[in-house]
Amino acid sequence: MKYVKDVSLTAIGCIGSFVTWLVGGWDTAMITLIIFMAIDYITGLIVAGVFKNSPKTESGALESRAGLKGLIRKGVMLLIVFVAVQLDLVIGSTFIRNAVIIAFIANETISLVENAGLMGVPIPTAITKAIDVLKNNSDDESEESK
Repeated sequence: MKYVKDVSLTAIGCIGSFVTWLVGGWDTAMITLIIFMAIDYITGLIVAGVFKNSPKTESGALESRAGLKGLIRKGVMLLIVFVAVQLDLVIGSTFIRNAVIIAFIANETISLVENAGLMGVPIPTAITKAIDVLKNNSDDESEESK
């Protein structure tokens, strides 16, 4: 039994180290992104499961397909961080990785606030104004890149 435990823990450690290497290390930015992703996913489950107010399903209730899509989106976000790390390796910086992580943290923050709003939690005006600014800047950048 001890052998199985040791092998399992070693495998988990190796996989964790490999994933950490893929995303450019385990720093404050990455920890923040993972925490925000987890909180966003959990609050999304609460909105659908408890409040039955999810805009992602017709009934507003919890659906496994919508939950799976959310997990896949978060996985793809981490893949984009991996791509950013590789681009940084080519140019010898950490700028692209950090910019991508900060953008994803902003996106997760917007989603968290939206989930809180769907639960009926009053959102301070300063936060809603900041989100409006982020959304407008994002829209402006999208139009400029066309």
